[in-house]
Amino acid sequence: MIPFNKPLQVGTELKYIAQALANNKLCGDGEFTRRCSAWLEGRTGTEKALLTTSCTHALEMAAMLCGLAPGDEVIMPSFTFVSTADAFVRLGAKIVFVDIRPDTMNLDERLIEQAVTSRTRVIVPVHYAGVACEMNTICKIAEQYRLLVVEDAAQGMLCTYQGRALGVIGDFGCYSFHETKNYTMGEGGALLLNDKKYVEQAEIIREKGTNRSQFLHGLVDKYTWIDYGSSYLPSDLNAAYLCAQLERADEINMFRLAVWQDYYNGLKCLAGKIDLPVVPAGCEHNAHMFYIKVRDLEERTALIAHLKAHGIGAAFHYVPLHTSPAGLKFGRFAGEDRYTTKESERLLRLPMYYGMTEEETDAVIQAVKGFFS
Repeated sequence: MIPFNKPLQVGTELKYIAQALANNKLCGDGEFTRRCSAWLEGRTGTEKALLTTSCTHALEMAAMLCGLAPGDEVIMPSFTFVSTADAFVRLGAKIVFVDIRPDTMNLDERLIEQAVTSRTRVIVPVHYAGVACEMNTICKIAEQYRLLVVEDAAQGMLCTYQGRALGVIGDFGCYSFHETKNYTMGEGGALLLNDKKYVEQAEIIREKGTNRSQFLHGLVDKYTWIDYGSSYLPSDLNAAYLCAQLERADEINMFRLAVWQDYYNGLKCLAGKIDLPVVPAGCEHNAHMFYIKVRDLEERTALIAHLKAHGIGAAFHYVPLHTSPAGLKFGRFAGEDRYTTKESERLLRLPMYYGMTEEETDAVIQAVKGFFS
């Protein structure tokens, strides 16, 4: 059996968890939380990186920092995970869905401006599969209309756009460390703050609306309730697990890229029968996933069954949010759904994980070829 995913383990996670236990500091902002945050800041160049209990919570914090009011509009793709929209809907915002590009499955930057209204406040580019959206165009539109940009870079650790890390190009960036991601703490995420003016407010939101962070830094003699917030701070045990992996991030990244390239080389002979991923010039991805696109939904369903019969786990991805009950209630689609639904029904993700052997990769390639022959 070749599973679709195996949660990452590098071997030193338990050692670090034991160290966290020995430190008698199990709640957040302990040694390993600080080490992970410092690593993220050094690697991305962000002003401040705050570990969170999930990428969903990082998005919620970003939405709060945007200062949204009920009725404000937020532009994003419909082809994304529900958390991208949920974070803004819970504040009363209206979601405006824009069609995607068929090559990268990302928000089509050419369609954003026509979706802007007097109520628009935020643009949320989602970097699908770790391949960057066209951020220069998006940021120019945001500047022109005085909008904020929240990058959903859940899949974008160690990815770049024209040399800049994903998550630091907009006003806020959000990472995921869910067990399905390249680096994991089981459940977890991070919020990147790219302007120091947001740091104090973000720390208050993250610490249940208190100024506890300032207290721990010796800036106040006691802490108290300051503003709204919630408990978004992960345990130092979770951070210890993640820290072990961040220390080997480049090794993990190179391994996944090699698997991705093996898939690409092995399946490019099926050109005309399937479409392979597209990585535009100027974008550096992280092999978060390898997907192919087949003719239609019927063919995809048959291929999944074929792979399952060969002991191979494969999966489709998002059902477009604008077609869901909540999407119809809380959002609207701007313009024509030319590609979002059609392309989402064609997309199939193949197994991808650290430690995947060449024999396993080849078995998947041969099974896909066998289906089309």
